[in-house]
Amino acid sequence: MEQVDVEPRQTGFDAVAQALIDPLRRYLARRTDAATADDVLSETLLVAWRRRDDMPAEPLAWAYAVARNCLANAERSRRRQDRLLVRIWQLARPPEHVPARDDPDPGLAMALARLSSADAELVRLWAWEELAPAEIAQVVGMSANAVSIRLHRARRKLKSLLDEQAEGERP
Repeated sequence: MEQVDVEPRQTGFDAVAQALIDPLRRYLARRTDAATADDVLSETLLVAWRRRDDMPAEPLAWAYAVARNCLANAERSRRRQDRLLVRIWQLARPPEHVPARDDPDPGLAMALARLSSADAELVRLWAWEELAPAEIAQVVGMSANAVSIRLHRARRKLKSLLDEQAEGERP
C-alpha cells in the first residue's frame, strides 16, 4: 500500500478545526435546532477551510463570526421556505404549526426575546460563549468600545426585565 503524503496546511487546519468544533457546536445549539446547528457547523467549517489563509492566529472569534453569518443565511432560507409553505397552506388550510423549542429557562428566554435581536446576541456571546467585548466586537463587526457600551445597557435592560417577571410571579 502506498503512503499518502498529507499537506502540512491540511494537518494544521485539522488541529484548528478540532479545537473549534465544540465551541461552535455549543454556540449554534443555543441559537437554533439540532439539525440546523449541524448544517451550519458543516458550512462554517467549509468556509474556514476555504479561507484558512485569512484565519487569524486566535481563530475562535473569527469562527463565531463565520458561524453567525452562516446561521443568518440558514435562517433567511428557512424564512423563505416558511413563506412558501404559508402560501401553499392557504390553499388547503391545515392546522397552524408552531415549531417548539425546548428552553431550560423559559423566563430567561422570554426576557431575551424582549430585547432587540442585536442586544440579545451581545448578551448571549458574553454569557454563553464567554467572550470578552473585544472578541464580541470581532464577531458582530463593531468596535470594542461600542460593544462594551451596548452590552452594559443590554445587561441592565435584561436585569430589569427579569426583575419585572419575578415581581409578577410573587403572590
